Amino acid sequence: MTGKNTETSKPSIGILGAGRVGSGLARALAAAGHEVTLGHRQPPGQAEVHESGAARAIRFADQRATAATSDIVVNATPGDSALARLSALATELSGKILVDVSNATHHSPDGLPADLCYPGGSLAEQLQQALPATRVVKTLNTMLFPVMTAPATLSTPPTAYLSGDDADAKTVTAGLLADLGWRPEWIEDLGDITTARATEALVLLVPHVLRAKGFQPFAVSLAR
Repeated sequence: MTGKNTETSKPSIGILGAGRVGSGLARALAAAGHEVTLGHRQPPGQAEVHESGAARAIRFADQRATAATSDIVVNATPGDSALARLSALATELSGKILVDVSNATHHSPDGLPADLCYPGGSLAEQLQQALPATRVVKTLNTMLFPVMTAPATLSTPPTAYLSGDDADAKTVTAGLLADLGWRPEWIEDLGDITTARATEALVLLVPHVLRAKGFQPFAVSLAR
């Protein structure tokens, strides 16, 4: 793989999208010992992450360089434009795992999700079809972003769902979730990439919960 961290043997991570989701994942994965590159449209420089007394730099690059130089790539870009953006990076993403954490929706006037961009399908399926040489895994798209990197802060154990055609890619992704604090019993492998239709549709719950309860971290979880 490209850009392997030989000191820790952890895969290097490239994150496309430097908003709240991407930046939060970058900080948490860097603190867990990964070499992280945060893909900006216009990279500003370099930042340091300090966790448990250690510092690991988060590199900044444009999105093409980020995809090309990382072992695993995380899509944290807006879901309504992600397909075109990532399709243009097919060469850079070839042979790699693409972890898709975004939801593709049209927005209501208040900025919250309204309708799905791919009803009857999913963004994850569209990405897998457009990127046949890339192993797409869908996860972390059924919660507010703070829960992605701090699942233990909820009073009820959350669930992170996995959807993807490649079993090894899902195993690697589950390892990344563990680095973010997700316990094995909180991770639910739903099956192939078509199961992302179900988890992506759950985003339609989000605006109703936020309007009723305000901006409080929550996850759509499986109770047994």
